[in-house]
This record gives sequence, C-alpha cells and structure tokens, in this order.
Amino acid sequence: TGGHTTEILRLLGCLSESYSPRHYVLADSDKMSEAKIRSFEQKRAETFSESQFTLDRIPRSREVRQSWISSVVTTLYSILYSLPLTYKWKPDLILCNGPGTCVPVCISAFLLGLLRIKRTIIVYVESICRVETLSLSGKILYYFSDYFIVQWPDLKKKYPKSVYLGRIV
Repeated sequence: TGGHTTEILRLLGCLSESYSPRHYVLADSDKMSEAKIRSFEQKRAETFSESQFTLDRIPRSREVRQSWISSVVTTLYSILYSLPLTYKWKPDLILCNGPGTCVPVCISAFLLGLLRIKRTIIVYVESICRVETLSLSGKILYYFSDYFIVQWPDLKKKYPKSVYLGRIV
C-alpha cells in the first residue's frame, strides 16, 4: 500500500513490454493501490498497446500491530488463498518489494516449485527506507527469494546473499 505501491510501479516503469501480462496481488483491505495501478497501466498502454494486466486480492497476512501469534494464523490463511492464484497464473517471475501481502504469494510460488508444478523466479527488492535492518517481509523472503536486492551498502554487509545495486527507486 502507499509507498510500496509507488516503489514497485517505479520499478515496473523501467521494464520492457515483454513483461506482460502483469498480475498484481493486493491485500483485500488495500483501498489506495488499485487506483495507482490502474493509472500506471493506463499510461503504460499509451506506449505499449498490447499491455495486459490483472488485479487480484488476497486476505492481508498481517495487520499493523497485530500479535505475532495471530499473524501466523492469518498468514497461513493468506498462503492457502494464494495457492490457487499462483497455480492459475504460473508466473515466470514474481517481483515484490516488501508489503506483507507478498509473503504468502512468494511462499505459494515456492511451494509450486517444490512440487515441480512451476518454477518461479522470485525477486525481492527491499524498500529504500530500510537502511540498517530488513523489514519483516525481507527477513522471511531472504530465504525464499532467488534475488534479494538491497539499496544500502550496510544491508549488503549484514546479508551476504543480497545484491546491492544502489538506489533503484
């Protein structure tokens, strides 16, 4: 939501038309992002006439200030809800940047790979505002992602699997 959506749309703005169709997954309680995505896609369609996208909603895996114990239950529910989506779309690539909504989708895709149904490349980009520590999503997806991108050199030192590219958004 909000800042995460703005960051991911900046990244998507740099991608060629070959990255189509795009499937956006939003938390069911996210009211802001859909309008931003539709506006972005409308502008993109002016350049790339064959541009295609879909929007899907899943239950939010964790609300702000939600207890850790109940977060486990809601995240498991979100993973179960995400599995049919990832199975339906069988994405080649998941590009995500931090909201809790990306965790169930990435884990679902990872599970499809383990079951040899579809191998999906997972690229996680930690938010520009994470200077010294990873977000909770980052701490989880550090172990599931194929490429883990950080935007600050101190994070690269702490997390050797990460790739430091400098400021990219």
